[in-house]
Amino acid sequence: MDFTFSPEEEAFRAEVRAFIRDHLPKRSGQDQMDVEEGMSDLPALYQWNQDLHAKRWVGFNWPREVGGGGGTISEQMILKEEMARVKAPMLGLSYMGLAWVGPALIKYGTQEQRDRHIGPILRGEIQWCTGYSEPGAGSDLAALQCKAVRDGDDYVVNGQKIWTSLAMWAQWMILLVRTDPHASKHLGITCLLVPMSTPGITVKPIKEMNGGAMFAEVFFEEVRVPVANRLGAEGQGWDVTKDALANERSSIADVWALKHRLEAIRDLATRRTRRGRPAIEDPAIRQRIARMETQVEAMRLNGLRFVTKQLRGEPLGAETSINKLIRARIEIESGRLARDIEGSFGILAKKSPHAVDKGRWQKVMLSWPPFVIGGGTPNIQKNVIAERILGLPHDV
Repeated sequence: MDFTFSPEEEAFRAEVRAFIRDHLPKRSGQDQMDVEEGMSDLPALYQWNQDLHAKRWVGFNWPREVGGGGGTISEQMILKEEMARVKAPMLGLSYMGLAWVGPALIKYGTQEQRDRHIGPILRGEIQWCTGYSEPGAGSDLAALQCKAVRDGDDYVVNGQKIWTSLAMWAQWMILLVRTDPHASKHLGITCLLVPMSTPGITVKPIKEMNGGAMFAEVFFEEVRVPVANRLGAEGQGWDVTKDALANERSSIADVWALKHRLEAIRDLATRRTRRGRPAIEDPAIRQRIARMETQVEAMRLNGLRFVTKQLRGEPLGAETSINKLIRARIEIESGRLARDIEGSFGILAKKSPHAVDKGRWQKVMLSWPPFVIGGGTPNIQKNVIAERILGLPHDV
């Protein structure tokens, strides 16, 4: 397998590095997971997004005719890799809009829907949330029960969503509803674009164990959504959702984020002591760090394999579950490892004056659920790998 890049791709990498050198904003907070610390950086982040948008690097792989960059899969991977390497802010301010809504609009949206939504998404003017998960549906998204009934030129929505990321700040939701309770579970689903200001929508934040509230429950009571806001045909919601995933999925940004975390753990182990010696000299600590490094490298190589398949025009299948599973393990282990390196100080969190690194690692240790559970629990990923890659019998 050849992982080298062409001269043109290396030239693009040089262009990205030059842009970063000239435009990368300086941020006040070292802890990028801390929303409060990051608030003072908002003006710089808006300017950063404007500079990226002017380069057409927001929505980089979207067609140029809708305002995207028209970039190739390889160039997109290079762009993400270089940005992640220097811990740059994300490409664009509307994460959900760029990850899910925009790609779905490009393929299934009407011209009116594309004209209305894609520009604000690229410019970071509108925030979106995704109304997918429901109580009782677990990781089986197709088991959703939130229903919509056609009434003239509207759908009337009743039901509940849960674990909806950033719903408190979103202006729009891409919502999956069941419009045909008699069809098979994948065929009775429809996708709607819903303003969060619509009467009948109630948002209740969910307090997390790390003290934050990134997720919410969203309730729908007799919510009227115009049929003109339907994305795709009625009953096509499952296809819309699947295709939204067909973007670049090399996990390269995740790999770099974990590489930076590993560097920080090694630094911590160098500064802290165990039994009178630097923790980095403890064989047990060294073994755990080495295991994590091996897992991150496996993710990197798998990511390159995913890109290779996409370049060949081959669909990505269950292979991405491997990186999802590896990442889940690292997310949990990295916090535990840092706690053990800190020793008796490992129980002290941010508000303690004696907390190591201002309680950074305690926050990491309590923040794993969104990364581990979101998009499918480890058990779901294991089932996918077992059934679709290894050909083992289906779970009963």
